[in-house]
Amino acid sequence: MKHYLDAAQKAAATTGELLRKHFQQPLRVSSAEAHDIKLEIDIQAQELITKLLLKEFPEHALYGEEGIVGDQSSEHQWVVDPLDGTVNYFYGIPHFCVSIALRLRSEVMVAVIYDPIRDEMWTGQKGERPKLNGRHFRVSDRADLAEAVISVGLSKTGVTIEAGLPLLQRMIRRVRKCRLLGSAALDMAYVACGRLDAYIEQGISLWDIAAGWLLIETAGGIVDLRPREDMKEKYSIIASNGVIDLKLLR
Repeated sequence: MKHYLDAAQKAAATTGELLRKHFQQPLRVSSAEAHDIKLEIDIQAQELITKLLLKEFPEHALYGEEGIVGDQSSEHQWVVDPLDGTVNYFYGIPHFCVSIALRLRSEVMVAVIYDPIRDEMWTGQKGERPKLNGRHFRVSDRADLAEAVISVGLSKTGVTIEAGLPLLQRMIRRVRKCRLLGSAALDMAYVACGRLDAYIEQGISLWDIAAGWLLIETAGGIVDLRPREDMKEKYSIIASNGVIDLKLLR
């Protein structure tokens, strides 16, 4: 898998440079909704990733937030969020990332998350310890909910906001701090390397969490991912260090 990981790292770094170059510059909005924004740079970033990956692996498919390319039944499928944290990016908040994962027969085998502002790159392969900028990491060992820092995502729809708010209210009374940071992929990376103890969201897409899923599991954590029956291609997720007690959430 190393050649796939190398390609993913190169694509993430190149795309991160594009995002860094345009950050805090005038941006063109493709569409705007109540709780979300789509930018032209989102599309440009995914086109760049597609070009870099599928030029090297033309038989592969790509499944991304900004569209799909190739035969999605292919054994090799790249799952891509070219700019996770678009609203942060648009408002000049320096908290966003590139997320790239490779699935082999639906199992995530390679993962890269890159934060171009902090120049932090998380990398992982199935069955191996993950790395942050070349150094191994693992999840936190905090077991007491009262000492935990947990990120709760509220997603983008009325349904997921209504589901998330009671959870946030319960959590905020029990944990040390709750955070709503605006980038699911970075939340997952932060859980993986022990900065956060858990990340919880009620309606998330695969491209947001595929790379972080592998990073957390190879770092010793647990990811509980469940398809939502009422929302197409959306999932509820509880990702944690694996020792903190989150049973009250189910």
